[in-house]
Amino acid sequence: MDFSLFVHMDRSSPDQTHEELHREYMDLCKLADEAGMRAVWTGEHHGMDFTISPNPFLELVNVANHTKNLRLGTGTVIAPFWHPIKLAGEAASADLITGGRIELGIARGAYSYEYERLMPGMDAWEAGQRMREMAPLVPKLWQGECAHEGKFFSFPATTSAPKPLQADGPPIWIAARDPNSHEFGVHNGFNIQVTPLWQGIGEIETLMQRFNAACQTHDGPRPKIMLLHHTYVAADEADISRAASELSRFYCNFGAWFQNKRPVSQGRLHPLDEEDYAANAMMAPDNMRRDLTMGMAPEVVERIKRYEDLGYDEFSYWIDSGMSFERKKASLERFVTDVMPKFR
Repeated sequence: MDFSLFVHMDRSSPDQTHEELHREYMDLCKLADEAGMRAVWTGEHHGMDFTISPNPFLELVNVANHTKNLRLGTGTVIAPFWHPIKLAGEAASADLITGGRIELGIARGAYSYEYERLMPGMDAWEAGQRMREMAPLVPKLWQGECAHEGKFFSFPATTSAPKPLQADGPPIWIAARDPNSHEFGVHNGFNIQVTPLWQGIGEIETLMQRFNAACQTHDGPRPKIMLLHHTYVAADEADISRAASELSRFYCNFGAWFQNKRPVSQGRLHPLDEEDYAANAMMAPDNMRRDLTMGMAPEVVERIKRYEDLGYDEFSYWIDSGMSFERKKASLERFVTDVMPKFR
């Protein structure tokens, strides 16, 4: 199994400066590189301090200058915010600058907060349809002389300039959840990224079943599938309990951003109070402890071995959590010293 790191600048307090957060982001990426992780993944988000990354290509090009071996993945660009010609060109340019290290993850996006600001009136259904029209065009533009007449995009014959350094272009990954999205990705020859979010092994098994079902109806080579999951390797039982509470709060805020009902000021959600946290039984700390990839190192190893047995090719350690940088780094260090070696 391959391992990777999924990371953004993650601002949990207005006292944290963006400059400080960026230094911490780079330190985590360097740690992942030194540890021999396969890749680092950074997504795209706008106007939200919850996860900060308005253009992942900028971040990844910078990461390339501070690391040696990491593959550099967009995890993910939000398809409806891009034109296919622009996405193909910027991905190819990043691939050229980084020496052929780019991997291109594409999704429809998740937050109505972003939709209503960048694409007013668009809903998740339309976002998904835009992704399905756009994603297959990107490798065609890399090949050159691609013309298209579709529902959302129309353009005469066009070639990406520059061309990507990788001969067939950067590998493309599609974020998938429902059976149709798995089928779309697999049938187009794309790799698949899945996340059960706060859910545990039942959802992890279901997502693999959907991937396998899509592969069974595809004549081409079997693509790869990556599992993205919140992870914490604890020092002791008290540390596990603290991490479960922190991740519970993270997911309560995630849910509030997703619902898009609370006021936002200066990119920050109006704070939840203790009653809000206590009332969210779904995100309770005990559920986080049960369902996320967390615990002492032997337990984390056991959980990931189960994912590997299900057929996952890559496990991506999702580190965004609202925790302090020191706690994130300590857990990641335990992961690379006490967990990863068990899979070599």
